Amino acid sequence: MIILLTFVHVVVCLFLVVVVLLQSGKAADLAGAFGGMGSQTVFGPRGAASALSRATTVAAALFMVTSLSLSIMATRAGHGASSTILDKAAKPVPAQKGPAPAQVPVGESVPLQVQPSVDGKQLPTQTIPAPVVPSPDRPLPPKK
Repeated sequence: MIILLTFVHVVVCLFLVVVVLLQSGKAADLAGAFGGMGSQTVFGPRGAASALSRATTVAAALFMVTSLSLSIMATRAGHGASSTILDKAAKPVPAQKGPAPAQVPVGESVPLQVQPSVDGKQLPTQTIPAPVVPSPDRPLPPKK
């Protein structure tokens, strides 16, 4: 439904632009620029509405209706999910339950399992040695 309404909205927008550009402006003659009472007056008598004028009114009304409808539908669609940026913020990961990993001395290597992929094709799992590197809380052991 929202896709159909968006399509109608875009078509109405394009139609409205074309209809507005096809209309002639009021007091477009040279006398209107200097305040003279040329062929049309600012608040003077107005002739019957032309087909372009009626088309503009209808297109503007449709534009307002589709805009409001899309706004309401977008608001209601997002109501079930989190509604603010603060609700979407990353939540802390709970502490991992289970045994603590074994402490490996710095400089040693530990087996690490990886599953490589090439061009989206998964290859078999491989075990490779990964060296344990020093960190601020675990510096290198003294050399002997």
